[in-house]
Amino acid sequence: MADKRFMLTGAQREALSKVFKFADVEETGYVDVATISTLAVQLLGAQLSDNEKQSITNKAESKAEKGLLSYQSFIDIMMEAMQSMTHWGKLTTPLDGYVGFDTVQEQIRKKSLKRGFEFNLMVVGATGLGKSTMVNTLFKSKISRTTGVPSVIPKTVEVKSVSHVIEEKGVRLKLTLTDTPGFGDQINNDKCWDPILEYINDQYKKYLQEETNINRKARIPDTRVHCCLYFVAPTGHRMKPIDIEFMKRLDKCVNIVPVIAKADNLTLEEREAFRRRIREDIEANKIHIYPMVKRDDLDEEEIRANSRIREALPFAVVGSDRFVTVSGKSVLGRKTKWGLIEVENKNHCEFSQLRDMLIRTHMQDLKEVTNTIHYESFRKVQLTEQQKNRIDLSDISDTQESKI
Repeated sequence: MADKRFMLTGAQREALSKVFKFADVEETGYVDVATISTLAVQLLGAQLSDNEKQSITNKAESKAEKGLLSYQSFIDIMMEAMQSMTHWGKLTTPLDGYVGFDTVQEQIRKKSLKRGFEFNLMVVGATGLGKSTMVNTLFKSKISRTTGVPSVIPKTVEVKSVSHVIEEKGVRLKLTLTDTPGFGDQINNDKCWDPILEYINDQYKKYLQEETNINRKARIPDTRVHCCLYFVAPTGHRMKPIDIEFMKRLDKCVNIVPVIAKADNLTLEEREAFRRRIREDIEANKIHIYPMVKRDDLDEEEIRANSRIREALPFAVVGSDRFVTVSGKSVLGRKTKWGLIEVENKNHCEFSQLRDMLIRTHMQDLKEVTNTIHYESFRKVQLTEQQKNRIDLSDISDTQESKI
């Protein structure tokens, strides 16, 4: 329902009335509810997302009588829509001169650069799939120490985190890398995902505790896992049961991005066939992977971009933190008996697509999805349980007092 304190200007009300009258051909004071999304686009602009259009249509249908919507109901719906967005199209108030609020973007940029940025990446996969090398390749730095095959395999899955501050052209990034040695390396891998799930939820608990403190910090340290890179072994067959179980257990609490590790072990034909089988397994088991397409906050351009990325998943990647010379130019790559593999060459592997998504186009979105979807879901459950416990304790106290 629109806030009663929200008032329309004369020009805005006139624009709304003009569009309504145009649709009300027979001048009955009503319009067909099926036309509402079209009218909304005429008023608020073509940048309205499909989800926003659907939301307006749903509200119109709930207020309509026999498929017809009254003028006042139309006004109420449009006012409510205006309150929830900043793109108002024809309803935008024109300026008589330069004001200067276009500098807000630059102000935000300066503040953000001063504070720096945080990004928390988790890597999961069996030993020997090149997780450490891949992280070093992504950030072109010794972020993760390449351990190779350990002499003693951990008896249980361990969760180890290390943080670095890296800087590029004046932009500071605090990068926290979380590794999970021991995952998938046991004879019995039953519930090997539990320590990982516990770690992810512990970070949510820490954040929630800081958030609900009476005297909380001006800036809450964010240790929540923003992305989990899951390394699938290049078997060429299908995903292993452990792969499927892991993703099913954790897809509701973290952004999972599956990758085919050491893709140079497969021919191009084997790679595509393996990718297709992995996608079939993900779809058959209803596993949610990043990026998401069905989200209320995405516009059509973002939906198209996310759809293109999903069609390419899982990325077939090759990692290398060593430089080789190709035609006089130093590039990241691997030399083998059969030739040279250039890590950043799109014809050789899909490392560059993975890097672009994680760092250049979707890093902020990964953080926002973590905050608004995964953390919000955790927060809702926790606060609901706390409230229920308080009510139960109150009932017990009342019962005891009545007995006294």
